[in-house]
Amino acid sequence: MQACGGLLRGQPVKAYREEEGVAPDSMTDTYVAMQLAIDNWRWADVPFYLRTGKAMTRRTTEIAIQFKRVPFALFRDTPVESLTPNVLALQIQPDEGISLQFGAKQPGPEIRLGGVRMDFKYRDYFHTEPSTGYETLVYDCMIGDAMLFQRADSVEAGWKAVQPFIDAWKKAGTDGLKTYKAGSEGPEEANELLKRDGRSWRKFG
Repeated sequence: MQACGGLLRGQPVKAYREEEGVAPDSMTDTYVAMQLAIDNWRWADVPFYLRTGKAMTRRTTEIAIQFKRVPFALFRDTPVESLTPNVLALQIQPDEGISLQFGAKQPGPEIRLGGVRMDFKYRDYFHTEPSTGYETLVYDCMIGDAMLFQRADSVEAGWKAVQPFIDAWKKAGTDGLKTYKAGSEGPEEANELLKRDGRSWRKFG
């Protein structure tokens, strides 16, 4: 997937191929969405959905864990499919923090459920701006702390998993390159990836 022209926060954005220093026939991808699985007993039947891209609606990095719905209704006359999904979201940047979203029974004799969201922000609690990722890595380099750095064999294993996709895209050529508008949440094909499993992406918000 590659970004074409569009609007980002009300400002016009050039297509990726129109950017300075980018070849007009570049086949470089600026967006990817995929479903992955971990082949062991602990994570069996747990799907992992990943997406990343340039010129999206909002710059954000997060890990969201959506818990499975219960197979039966805890409250009478409340269909399971109408319950608010329970989601634990770890916001990596730019607003570092943790949020928990879940459904709760509203006070009173009637069975009425409401969505609840609990937020923790580092900025609000510690009254300071968190360091950027680059600041942390440069400091770790200076003091010789390699905890946040990948080992060579780990990097090689990552490329071994990704390389087949890159080779397939190259083989497909221009026929395999799809586009999406800058300032959007990505191409429709990415939405279809989750729709087939009855799911949807979280909004950038």
